[in-house]
Amino acid sequence: MFVRNYSVLILFFLIGGISIAQKLNPGDGVRLTFLNITDEISGDYFIQQDGNIQLPYVGLVFTHNKDYLLIRDEIILRYDSLYRAPQLTVQPLYRINVLGEVRVPGFYYVTDVERISGLLALAGGLTADAVTDEIIIVRDDREITVNTKSIFEKGDTFSDLGLRSGDRIFVPRSWWVDARNAAVIVSAIAVVVTIVGLFVR
Repeated sequence: MFVRNYSVLILFFLIGGISIAQKLNPGDGVRLTFLNITDEISGDYFIQQDGNIQLPYVGLVFTHNKDYLLIRDEIILRYDSLYRAPQLTVQPLYRINVLGEVRVPGFYYVTDVERISGLLALAGGLTADAVTDEIIIVRDDREITVNTKSIFEKGDTFSDLGLRSGDRIFVPRSWWVDARNAAVIVSAIAVVVTIVGLFVR
């Protein structure tokens, strides 16, 4: 059973954010962007089940039980020894499961600088039945409700929210939809009861 927390607990995310002991898991990855290297090695590379990332020219980088910042520094150091002063940016790639009232639920890869609005757009946008002012981030056995209006106005990124590998983003269904469906069911039951009553007489 999930323990539901409210948007004030956004502080929990900030405390546990990417800059503090953030780890990447198999299925996550890194995005390499070289600005001054002609070799075509910029791209996305993913962690295998054994915890390794296979990178061009520098081989395997072991990631298991390492903080992301250590992984990033090791990658930069390896390419620094291969190229002269490479202008390299390394970003984490999180495999995030988007669930609920979106048009195309599923897994998506995002970096720490992307916005919630961008991820929801990747998932096809919200359905007509979605709650539009909040999302729920599910982490382990906890639910953290986040006010999306505030996020969209400020342009918060996943880093601002303290995204973690394995988090799930759930877009809830409007209570009005459930109430409307319940009303339809009650009406149908009433019709059935009326028809049965006519035959019983």
